[in-house]
Amino acid sequence: RSNFDLPNPFWDEEDNDGMEPASVAYRYRKFSLGDGIELVARTELHGLAKTKGGAGSTKQVGKLVTTMGGKKKKKNQPEENPLEVPDGDQYMTAYALNEYDPSYASNAPPARPGTSINWRDKIDNQAGAVLASELKNNSFKLAKWTAQSLLAGASQMKIGFVSRVSPKNAYEHTILATQTYRPMDFATQITLNQGTMWGIMRLFIKLLEKEPEGKYVIMRDPNRAIVRVYGVPPGTFEEEDENDDEEEEEDEDEDGEEEKE
Repeated sequence: RSNFDLPNPFWDEEDNDGMEPASVAYRYRKFSLGDGIELVARTELHGLAKTKGGAGSTKQVGKLVTTMGGKKKKKNQPEENPLEVPDGDQYMTAYALNEYDPSYASNAPPARPGTSINWRDKIDNQAGAVLASELKNNSFKLAKWTAQSLLAGASQMKIGFVSRVSPKNAYEHTILATQTYRPMDFATQITLNQGTMWGIMRLFIKLLEKEPEGKYVIMRDPNRAIVRVYGVPPGTFEEEDENDDEEEEEDEDEDGEEEKE
């Protein structure tokens, strides 16, 4: 098990006695978007993957090439690992796709033709068909995972295909298969354009920097391809969080009084 230099900033041992934090490492990265705009993002990594090449192997990440082992490095070759991880290891992210069978849902309409595939029958021989079906039904989710992996600088993105052990049991699941992708290659496969992603971010930054300092909500119209930006008071949404915390404290006090009685 590997740990970063600093502890998890969102973990409090006193509030979570006897429990362990989730296996997530937070990596802060800075991106320069030009015109003096710098963006700092908190990204998530889920593990380190061992490379199969071992000592003396060469791996390529984008345009940077690092040679592992004791061989002499070529001229103008970077001396440090571009991923900033131990030699032979690579950062990775891990996600899970859940099988959905509408025939077991109560009062659910019949599935559209071609949108429902039995994963147990297809996952071994036709994994591409399963992934294509998920891309059709959950394209945003897969695009979000890919963007998160790219921002985190992960070399691998592992996707697990998870299904219920029994269709009516919502608590026990099994992993039918896993697939590993390079985020750059997977982005190309799902036609996710990184230039467009950064362009949209620059558009919002340029739009909001003209507005006075405050809190804004960005909402997409559900029926039309329109995005609206609303200015809201600074304390918006904070009262709801405080009320939720107060309700939790009241519930804990009531439980404590019942135990004393």
